Amino acid sequence: MKKVLMVAMVLAALLWGYFVSQQTTETAPPTRLDYVPEDTLLFSAQFTPFPIKDYVDAIPEVQKRKPVELILWLHEEEDPQVRFFLSLLDRYMTALKDGQTFIDTFGFPDKITSYFYTLGAIPVLKLDIVNPERFWALLDSVEANSGLKHIERTLDDLSYRAYPVVDFGMQMDLIFAIENGVLTVTLSGDLSSPTLLKTALGRLRADSPLSATDKVPKMISEHGLLADGLGFVNHQTLIKGLTTTDGNLLARQLTQLFEQYRHDPLQELRTSVCQEELTTIAENWPHTVLGYRALDVNDNKITMDLRTVIESHNGTILGALNQLRGFLPAYTQAEDGLFTFGLGLDSKELAPALTKVWNELLTPKYRCSVLHELQGDIQRHNPMMVSMFTSMANGVKGIAMSVQDYEVNLTGQLMRITSLDGLVSLSAEEPLALFNMVKVFDPTLAQLPLKDDGSAIELNSYLPLPSHLGVKIYMAIKGQHLVVFSGEKGKQLSQELAKEKLSSNGLVTLSTDYGKMAAPLMNVLELNDLRLSPERDDLKEYDMKIKLQLDVTAKGIQVDSSTQMGK
Repeated sequence: MKKVLMVAMVLAALLWGYFVSQQTTETAPPTRLDYVPEDTLLFSAQFTPFPIKDYVDAIPEVQKRKPVELILWLHEEEDPQVRFFLSLLDRYMTALKDGQTFIDTFGFPDKITSYFYTLGAIPVLKLDIVNPERFWALLDSVEANSGLKHIERTLDDLSYRAYPVVDFGMQMDLIFAIENGVLTVTLSGDLSSPTLLKTALGRLRADSPLSATDKVPKMISEHGLLADGLGFVNHQTLIKGLTTTDGNLLARQLTQLFEQYRHDPLQELRTSVCQEELTTIAENWPHTVLGYRALDVNDNKITMDLRTVIESHNGTILGALNQLRGFLPAYTQAEDGLFTFGLGLDSKELAPALTKVWNELLTPKYRCSVLHELQGDIQRHNPMMVSMFTSMANGVKGIAMSVQDYEVNLTGQLMRITSLDGLVSLSAEEPLALFNMVKVFDPTLAQLPLKDDGSAIELNSYLPLPSHLGVKIYMAIKGQHLVVFSGEKGKQLSQELAKEKLSSNGLVTLSTDYGKMAAPLMNVLELNDLRLSPERDDLKEYDMKIKLQLDVTAKGIQVDSSTQMGK
């Protein structure tokens, strides 16, 4: 199994950077989709040429650094098959030096299209290639370094290389073929067949191809994605593969594998009852879809906005999750902070919403043993217990925080915060009443003369704050928000927050600017001449911003992520 994992590592490495998601049948060459089965388990394709050369140039240097563990593993490993994959991964990491080196090493064009999909459990990767001789030279070098030799084979008039990968008692070969400017990487052997290999190498159409359906353009349209590419996981294909012995290609391959071992670990699932009940669940949650909402790549900066949707037709659960949505302050959406977090949660709706989900998960009473046991576990955790907590937090709509700036210094072994700009806010219908209730349980808070007129009190005068926190901390009620803040920026944000009325506008948001977060700490280390590692200098120039937003829509559970990255 170790060798199978190595195959996965190499394929994942090759996909990194251009293994992107979205598509439309108008943009994509129809002939490519003719070879992709409609029920493929995994699919990811980049249909418009992706600027791979510029992408590699824009990656921060710290992400290009070769792991020490890889070097040591390659030096110590003796198995030729494992050394082959390690050597290929090592060459990949070396090629990340810059964009020109990368495309020269593999023979790729400056801009590349890519397809990844599965034929049952067999992965197929297709990439544009303009200099096949460079790719073959790369494999020759890896062979020489590893000791693993390929077998030259032909299919019709196509020559390809097969590298034996023997694992789990079955013969499998790693296949490399190049034809008409396309590199194909796949597996062939005991779990495959000559017909399947023909499909993988583009010599035989899939029986029910993806090109004959409207699945791709429909997903793009429904989820508001760009037409550059698409990725998805087909939950229905997975369930059929797990619950039947011959319901689809995946099921037949798994059955063949289990027969080799003379043991079927899925026997408990492969009953008519489990098949029926799990199929119904999969129909309600058919796909996980991934695609771009924005994409801009040049040799200095990468901007990617991705959307992931777990599709659902279960109106009860989606309605309950929507019921939970609370308030996220405007400052959690700003892009100038170092770190922000917001949890929008309506405390009044928490117990009722969880109860709806709980009841839905217990209906109907499943007969499938696996689902029946799961329902038993769920039944023992009645969400009405949550009502005891929510009664104390009555009226709370959300909690959030933002760090705008900070400074630290080092005195001996003690790291001390000497400046802090930021705030923490709790949004509620009656924040003062909530605070007064909490004071009853904590005598240290009883002395705080907090009023709802917007005036701030300095907490340093009343509370024993940590010694490493060398800044003044204030508390105030600003409109419908209890805030704790420090610094001028924190004060300004609290004043702006006072104008915001409560609404149900989201669930979770999180963002961070790694460059700004690391800069003050790196400066202190530099001033004190502390060299922690060679990566320290790279981190000083590490320009990366990430933002995540989790929400629920009528289409399913949605995660939007935005990444800005550069040198």
